[in-house]
Amino acid sequence: MMKRRSALFGVFTLMIGFAFGQKKGPTNPEATEIYKPVPPRVIPGQNGAPPSDAIILFDGSNFDQWITTADSTAVKWHLNKDGSMTVGNKTGNIQTKQNFGSMQLHLEWKSPQKVLNKGQQRANSGVFIQKRYEVQVLDNNDNPTYVNGQVGALYKQGIPLAMASSPTGEWNAYDIIFHAPEFSRGGNIVKPATITILHNGVLIQDHFEIEGTIEYIGWPKYEAHGKAPLMLQDHRDNSRVSFRNIWVRELK
Repeated sequence: MMKRRSALFGVFTLMIGFAFGQKKGPTNPEATEIYKPVPPRVIPGQNGAPPSDAIILFDGSNFDQWITTADSTAVKWHLNKDGSMTVGNKTGNIQTKQNFGSMQLHLEWKSPQKVLNKGQQRANSGVFIQKRYEVQVLDNNDNPTYVNGQVGALYKQGIPLAMASSPTGEWNAYDIIFHAPEFSRGGNIVKPATITILHNGVLIQDHFEIEGTIEYIGWPKYEAHGKAPLMLQDHRDNSRVSFRNIWVRELK
């Protein structure tokens, strides 16, 4: 009796599987073609220029899009003839006047040709997305340090997949895709932020899930927030890091 029931159950299962397996799909190619919404046209930049829909944050001509973080006064960093800006010695962090959420960010940076100090005091700066999540800028050429604080790290959280720095004194490029965190009405984290980073075209952070705000001491934590500025760090150690060609594409 038991064998008969098992056989019948097997036949019944097979019949169900056959029925579902034979479910008919679309019978013509048009049935799976989608025509709306039409993606917007974006014209790629040529020879290092930004794309047509980019928000230009720094093109080398002025600091119009930036203020000093501490007191919202004019930027005191150096504006260079080559179209770059250089961190002033103890002149403070700078941030954008505009707030951003999810974004595609491009910027270029370099350490000075002649670097001073070593470890974390060697051409140290940082790119703070929403003033909270730091992508480390550091000259790590022949200069080892803790790996969650090296160049390309999401500071104290995400160890980079590779060290792809240009030679000391030459330009580096960061291309960053950032998706902002989402919070409930009560301020609880619903969806953590994520970040993907290409350093000189090399993938070094692959959709890394950010654990919270950057903490020099202690563990990261989330606090509810909305859109916020992009901030560049004055590490206050005469780092003399330079930046150029900074632009953003806002992501929905």
